[in-house]
Amino acid sequence: MVIVRGRWLLLGLVVLVVAVSTLVHWTAEPVWTATSRLLLARRVPIYKVERQEPWIAFSFDATWGTENTDRLLEILARYGVKTTFFLAGNWVEEYPEYVRKIAEAGHEIGNHSYAHGHMASMSEYQIRQDLERNGQLIQRLIGTKPTLFRPPFGEYNDRLIQVAEEMGLYTVQWSIDSLDWKDLSADAMVERVLKGLGPGEIVLFHNAGKHTPEAVERLIPEIQGRGYRIVPVGELIHRQNYTIDSHSGVQRPLPAGSDPARPKDAGEAGTP
Repeated sequence: MVIVRGRWLLLGLVVLVVAVSTLVHWTAEPVWTATSRLLLARRVPIYKVERQEPWIAFSFDATWGTENTDRLLEILARYGVKTTFFLAGNWVEEYPEYVRKIAEAGHEIGNHSYAHGHMASMSEYQIRQDLERNGQLIQRLIGTKPTLFRPPFGEYNDRLIQVAEEMGLYTVQWSIDSLDWKDLSADAMVERVLKGLGPGEIVLFHNAGKHTPEAVERLIPEIQGRGYRIVPVGELIHRQNYTIDSHSGVQRPLPAGSDPARPKDAGEAGTP
């Protein structure tokens, strides 16, 4: 009797193994694919924008000094170029007249955080307090809150991007770093920017870069001569029905008829 029961148990085990093997064969790959996509999905900022038009954006981070700001504004005005200035709260408080001057010149103003700290290590509450404080400072000076946000030091995580999105902010990085913050020569900066030139690129400068005005003054006519239009970041990006590739950070418009609420390629789609 014990032997018979053992055989039935063995037979049952074999049947179970075969059934499980068959189930795994037909379902394991889709289940793993879906699970891995969920686990690997992450939020990323906009680094570059997919554009059919030959547009690029210049952006200037302001966290210290104003010594080159007037010259930059004069150069931009002379060539009829509008750009984006990402302002940190300490700079806004110290130079309110320049915040107004930049806005009155027609340039876009973005939020570069209040304290310019390491925001990826902040709590959700701290992030909201920081961004709201700087947003209100800027609004009191120019009448509107920024809709663009650039994280200090380029540091970010899912929490930071999600909170910014919930606050109506598009998180934007850059695809070409001029390295003016390293006091790179104007020649070297011009070479770097022109080497990476292409539709949808976002160039990072700083308003207080030592050789930035000279580089910008040489770059604008060269870039325009190649058929490109230099626009503010807010004009370059897609405001709705888009996806951001989680590997490259390229923001792309969704095909007509796509569901903007569903991410593609593990990027984030929709409207902040």
